[in-house]
Amino acid sequence: MLLSRLAEVSREVAATAARSRKTTLLAELFREAEADDVPIVIPYLAGRLPQGRLGVGWKVLSRPVPPAAEPSLTVREVDARLSELGKVSGPGSQAERTRIVGELMGAATEEEQRFLLGLLTGEVRQGALDAVAVEGLARATGADPADVRRAVMLAGSLQTVAQALLAEGPGALERFRLTVGRPVLPMLAHSASSVAEAVEKLGACAVEEKLDGIRVQVHRDGSAVRIHTRTLDDITDRLPEVTRAALGLASERFVLDGEVISFDADGRPRSFQETAGRVGSRTDVARAAREVPVCPVFFDVLLVGGQELLDLPFSERHALLAELVPGPMRVRRTVASGPQHIPEAEQFLADTLARGHEGVVVKALDAPYSAGRRGASWLKVKPVHTLDLVVLAAEWGHGRRTGRLSNLHLGARNPDGTFAMLGKTFKGMTDAMLAWQTEKLQELAVEDNGWGVTVRPELVVEIAYDGLQRSSRYPAGVTLRFARVVRYREDKRPGEADTVESLLAAHPEVKP
Repeated sequence: MLLSRLAEVSREVAATAARSRKTTLLAELFREAEADDVPIVIPYLAGRLPQGRLGVGWKVLSRPVPPAAEPSLTVREVDARLSELGKVSGPGSQAERTRIVGELMGAATEEEQRFLLGLLTGEVRQGALDAVAVEGLARATGADPADVRRAVMLAGSLQTVAQALLAEGPGALERFRLTVGRPVLPMLAHSASSVAEAVEKLGACAVEEKLDGIRVQVHRDGSAVRIHTRTLDDITDRLPEVTRAALGLASERFVLDGEVISFDADGRPRSFQETAGRVGSRTDVARAAREVPVCPVFFDVLLVGGQELLDLPFSERHALLAELVPGPMRVRRTVASGPQHIPEAEQFLADTLARGHEGVVVKALDAPYSAGRRGASWLKVKPVHTLDLVVLAAEWGHGRRTGRLSNLHLGARNPDGTFAMLGKTFKGMTDAMLAWQTEKLQELAVEDNGWGVTVRPELVVEIAYDGLQRSSRYPAGVTLRFARVVRYREDKRPGEADTVESLLAAHPEVKP
């Protein structure tokens, strides 16, 4: 497949908000693609590089190269060149990267150059494209979309399933089954504004603690244990205590879903950053385990013995989980048979927050395990933190947001009246808000940086966020987690924005 065709479809997908049109565009693309193109086409469309980060800086990418007159590059040729680029290191690497990028850009047309530049800088954002790609694949091959989704869940890879589908047709889906040792994409939750809303929506349900840990999937087959993250990375060697816990369970063959979390001496959860730092540690694991021990807390079972459980209702899966996993290693929960038990469910949330956890997940008792999707049968409820912050700068958007100031730089007040940047966000904005803030921020601009504008710190915006984490990148030593715009506060002056001091006081568990 020519890169020009992929760049064309990427541009058209970014330009439309209609899911049906996106599906049609992708179906047409997949019909034209060869099976061996797909492992490259799918990540490129989603703005991902199969090689990961390539270490190419803007200095190399910004060098002007005359474009080719006619398209000739194939996606596989581009992938080979980027793989070559990823292997460059050592003395003379900058010159070698410049050479490879120059040759690649010189073989690309003007539109292909724009696409490659966005891909290499991480600015190709299509938004939830994998889900649309599943529908496009189904339409292109005549497969049932539900069967394609299930195969992707069990394979843990959209590219693997797509390659098999295009090479062999819908019959290829039958070979994708739950296999001990091969991780599946985890089931995810939508959000609800309150426990009452969640219980009323789901009916008979379980209300479980939502732990602020690291999601894990634990596979055991005899003496072999493998531990995977929600992104399917193998982290077995980093968590010897979890391996020991898995080997201590009665069954020799199972797949469990849960979290690993670290507790302090008082039995309260440590900050997410401490747990994440421990799980991410690759050196001197024994020392890390002594300093920040973690323990698994399981909330679901996908397979036990020779029985696959994905299609069983949650109530039955949990009964089997309780037989396999002792109470201390299972998540705390209460059961609400309907709206009459909302007071008990709300009290459970209050108790969970008092124990230092971040909220609850409300789960329908009759729901199967819909891996890899944010199903409506799991609803998370967390207290919403909000701040009034000041916009310090904004970056130009890409795709559907081209020509709009999108990514906001957010600041809180320092004691001396200046502002400390706490992070960025482009989430939560409607089209109307994007149009308004683009005009407003250009009026406040004091510098055009090419990538965006620096503005006078006059515009106050209400931001919702899930918490804080330490970060050496920002002057206050902390950054916001999952920040999103709620609304602009034109009724507030910058001097009324929240302070760094009050923010840190509200999160004593995070020490910069």
